[in-house]
Amino acid sequence: MLTFAIAMNTKHLLLGDEALALGALHAGLSGAYAYPGTPSTEILEYIAAQPLTRERGIHARWSSNEKTAVEAALGMSYAGRRAIVSMKHVGVNVAADAIVNSAMTGANGGLLIVAADDPSMHSSQNEQDSRFYAQFAMLPLLEPSTQQEAYDMAASGFELSERYKIPVMVRMVTRLAHSRANVESSDMPAE
Repeated sequence: MLTFAIAMNTKHLLLGDEALALGALHAGLSGAYAYPGTPSTEILEYIAAQPLTRERGIHARWSSNEKTAVEAALGMSYAGRRAIVSMKHVGVNVAADAIVNSAMTGANGGLLIVAADDPSMHSSQNEQDSRFYAQFAMLPLLEPSTQQEAYDMAASGFELSERYKIPVMVRMVTRLAHSRANVESSDMPAE
């Protein structure tokens, strides 16, 4: 008897951060690392809370700072596994050496470096445009404008990273990270 798996689509009401996190999980994530700071905190919180994380033994770890978070994600990538690291905009300054050097050392497994900027300073003391770091390090940059794009760009970012053997930066902003919208996802996450 033949059996067929049929991919079903499911709609979720998600924050932008949650959409990016779910997209990474569904794209075959192996490790998530972060240093907490709004508007990026919900990415690791969402990954850590998902049953899929426990089922697959996915690493979901808070780091002592943003630099060590990038280094842990790089280690996962060097081992050929997909990893995501997330931080708020001022954390990109802390991790700058590791981020810029990662552009030279490259990546094996897909590596997403998420910078959550806070235009208009909703929850920060300053503003920063992390796109300049991507330009300076010559890293590809993805910038979703909707929650659906955040979900979809996780898989696209991993594929781009693996194709060109380089980390990919993803820029989120507060209004996207902390607002909710319907996101359509596949019920058949990658193994």
